[in-house]
Amino acid sequence: MRVLHSLSLRLIQPAIPFNSWAQIRWKKKLVESAQTRLEDRTRDTQLDKLSTQLRKLNVILKLHELMAHRKRGPFVSVQIMSRWRTLAGLNVRIGEFLHKYRHVFDVFPHPVRRKLCCRISNKMLGLIKEEENAVKKWEMEAVKRVKKLLLMSVNGSLQVYALRLVSRELGLPEDFRESILAKHSKEFKLVDLEVVEVVDGGHDEDLGLAEIENWREREYREKWLSEYETRYAFPINFPTGFKIESGFRERLKNWQRLPYVKPYERKRLVRVRSCARYEKRAVAILHEFLSLTVEKVVEVERLAHFRRDLAIEVNVREVLLNHPGIFYISTKGNTPRVFLREAYSRGCLVESNQMYEVRRKMLDLILMGCRHTKELQGFDRSRAERDNVVCKVKEDVKGEGDWVIPILESLSDVNTDDSPSEIVERTVG
Repeated sequence: MRVLHSLSLRLIQPAIPFNSWAQIRWKKKLVESAQTRLEDRTRDTQLDKLSTQLRKLNVILKLHELMAHRKRGPFVSVQIMSRWRTLAGLNVRIGEFLHKYRHVFDVFPHPVRRKLCCRISNKMLGLIKEEENAVKKWEMEAVKRVKKLLLMSVNGSLQVYALRLVSRELGLPEDFRESILAKHSKEFKLVDLEVVEVVDGGHDEDLGLAEIENWREREYREKWLSEYETRYAFPINFPTGFKIESGFRERLKNWQRLPYVKPYERKRLVRVRSCARYEKRAVAILHEFLSLTVEKVVEVERLAHFRRDLAIEVNVREVLLNHPGIFYISTKGNTPRVFLREAYSRGCLVESNQMYEVRRKMLDLILMGCRHTKELQGFDRSRAERDNVVCKVKEDVKGEGDWVIPILESLSDVNTDDSPSEIVERTVG
């Protein structure tokens, strides 16, 4: 009976016409995560372009490394290079990549097999050699940087493989285990060849001073700010177009005054993830880590290998995204990189160094692309003409009624590094 009564009530009710304006549809609240904040962040086009260029440079250096380890010579066929696409991280055909950077790669046919071969150009090889010389001159600076990282760690030790991942960013040579760690036994100690520790008593007051302290001293001295405002502050530099919400300035001002345990201080750490002071200490550690690199940039994934040794219990990517005025994450080039914003101005490093200048020359050579290739074509044409020449008559030397015809040296003895004019003048009387 109750069922029949309910059905009758439903039939008696008049039909309400459907009106779209009367329908209220509540949107589901999106859960804010590191990925959504990464997509919605304010972009810095100049740093994104630089990140794309750095990826191309890394691909070229990887190809050079693969060529250098071949036993048959410093060149390789294009067919073999096509198998290295996955190793080098290329997403285009190897032929297109080689044709696009004519000033970096030299493509030539094999003299016997007539296959297309490739080698690194002399300009690029010269810059690579110049970078190696700069790394050797920077040995003591590299020792200082590794020692500061060890002093910043909790137990005064780091994994060797973690240092190998960031060896180029820190300006370390490829054989840094022998040339840096084993050579300077008074500073470092190897444990089972996989862990490096700082020698006891090696702590220095200058090494225990963070890079941010120099900036705070300048702010306190030049801008006449109070010690309360600058003692725990960080330089803030938001990208162009950054939207400042209501209440953001007050929260930022309170965060700048918040005290924290500095990276080189050996006090007891508060291991609470929700603690703002502990998060600020993680910001200070990442800031100091980026300040120790050559170009003030490092891949985000490689920072994860230092979390345990540097006592960073929070999510590294979330910390970087929470402070867009200090760090900037660029996702260009399929490899997320984090930049130290205060170190860059208009896409260039503010305080340059010798290694950065050499790498900047490499980027300039890459940016040339296919431009200014007439000089290369002219050189190839002169080389072809030189190979076809059999002899040359010297008009200023005459015999008794006969021309003296000098015979050139055999083509096998010709040095390809010499210019065409030098090769022609090298004759046999």
